[in-house]
Amino acid sequence: MQPNALDPLELAAWRGFLRVHSSLIHDLDHELQAEHDLPLSSYEVLLTLASAEGRQMRMSEVADSVLLSRSGLSRLCDRLERQGLIERRECDTDRRGFNARLTDAGLERFRDAQRTHLDGVRRAFLAPLSRDDLRRLAGMWETVLPGAAEGGSRPERRGERRPVAR
Repeated sequence: MQPNALDPLELAAWRGFLRVHSSLIHDLDHELQAEHDLPLSSYEVLLTLASAEGRQMRMSEVADSVLLSRSGLSRLCDRLERQGLIERRECDTDRRGFNARLTDAGLERFRDAQRTHLDGVRRAFLAPLSRDDLRRLAGMWETVLPGAAEGGSRPERRGERRPVAR
């Protein structure tokens, strides 16, 4: 075995995580595209905005919430804006920034896709697990990355420090 190589149990845990994640994302994305012509990444943006106060957020906050780079989010928002699902507005408090706002059409499209997505999550990921399994799994995600199971904005990465709210 090479120095620093993963032992068989570590490798099985890591590979399992990667394969399950990849398979779930692929299947959920395929299902949303087939039934609603909406990629999973677009659904995530619509979900984030639908959950926000006034159905709008700063673009940088949306990028953090959906785990996209700012440039990746900008390109995605260009497509969503062309489809009439979101609109961008100058930020009232900072003229350099922009807010993304979910339109009525975007909210309707999100709600149409939501049942498909949640049914897919339950069928493909949650159904095989007991309530105890889910509690343990959520706890494991928190052990690996505090804040990961909470939702909301991007969890703190190892080595990063969030500013203290005052």
